[in-house]
Amino acid sequence: MSQEIQLTPQFFSSVDHAVELGKKISMITYVMGDIGEAKLKYILYRILSSLGREDLMELFYTAAKELIVNSTKAAIKRIIFEELKLNIQNLKDYEEGMRFFKSSLNERKFPSYKKKMRESGLYVKITCIYKKDKIDLEIRNNFPLLPVEAERVKEKFINAKKYDNLFEFFMEHGDSTEGAGMGITMVEILLSQSGFDRRLLSIYSSERKKETVARVEVHLSGLPKSAETQEQLFIE
Repeated sequence: MSQEIQLTPQFFSSVDHAVELGKKISMITYVMGDIGEAKLKYILYRILSSLGREDLMELFYTAAKELIVNSTKAAIKRIIFEELKLNIQNLKDYEEGMRFFKSSLNERKFPSYKKKMRESGLYVKITCIYKKDKIDLEIRNNFPLLPVEAERVKEKFINAKKYDNLFEFFMEHGDSTEGAGMGITMVEILLSQSGFDRRLLSIYSSERKKETVARVEVHLSGLPKSAETQEQLFIE
């Protein structure tokens, strides 16, 4: 039997107080473990409970975890390129590094990069902004997308539209889901199955601000609101 995660009274008190005041809540992770997941779950539960929308717990918790994994991979990729002494901006080096990255890295190896992420100053920041009729979930990296990454993200958004449920996706990709856009596809399908427009998932990247932000914006009032634009990837 797995040991139950015990969070501190101070953590519960801080989250409860923030939710009572309607303040946005953020947490920073390097490689999210069991304690981080427990904290994320409690934060989302308290926010959704305060809005009377506990029914959206699976949507937001799963979306957050998928997008956090994507963001963690992006950070670890940059560390691996540094270790291999490859120029991530050079297309030939990028292709060589990605072959190693895809063949050698899986989520079981993530924890070994936690210290390296701290030392490199790379992190993943999760932020929840909420009011009575809207919830925004943001997953942020402190670096922009590379042009080749932006193209890949654009492809993933297009590819995700082919699937109405995860069963279809797994049937087509089998066990080779690594790098197949699983995170984006899962979040879009969860949005759709929860009655929302799948385009409420977007990704924003800024060279000027040195950041990449994956954002899920869900409107709670009245009928589910469609996104105002067809675009889901924004590059600044």
